[in-house]
Amino acid sequence: MGESAAQATTTDAELLARYADGDQAAARALVERHTPRILARAYRLLGDAAEAEDVTQEAMLRLWRIAPDWENRGASPGTWLYRVATNLCLDLLRKRRNTRVPQDPAQPEESETVQASLQDTDRSAALKQAIAALPDRQRAAIVLRHLEELGNTEIAEQLDTTVEAVESLLARGRRQLVRDLAPRQEVLGYSNG
Repeated sequence: MGESAAQATTTDAELLARYADGDQAAARALVERHTPRILARAYRLLGDAAEAEDVTQEAMLRLWRIAPDWENRGASPGTWLYRVATNLCLDLLRKRRNTRVPQDPAQPEESETVQASLQDTDRSAALKQAIAALPDRQRAAIVLRHLEELGNTEIAEQLDTTVEAVESLLARGRRQLVRDLAPRQEVLGYSNG
């Protein structure tokens, strides 16, 4: 479907104001504009498609609820929306940590041909597992920086913190990933030279 040319040049704040006045086309434009990116972010943070969809829906519902009272909240509605979605993900991750223990990925089969073909998959799974084991805010910073390729200023806005705090979260997260993955370096096919 896609946004119309006129809607594509309309700001989020203008669309939100139009929605608050009853314009359903403005609501659809905001959904089309932001849902794919929110869904992708939530999936990267949570690793669960159903939870990512729930977070996306909840973030959009919260935007609709505040629409009539929207004022410049120091950020655009889009930035506010991504911050809400990130916080919802962090809340779910905290709940998950209190109820589940991460499982080790299955060991690859012993066949050399199978092992060679699965090496990239194993690397990806190991990295995903190591990222999932990070403290929630470090995980969010790593995902936003390295998977979504946001700048530190944008990450600070999304996590509602300072650029210095983001730099610290990233540094601690990277160090922890190196520590967690170093013992598996040889198994994952990386040489130590």
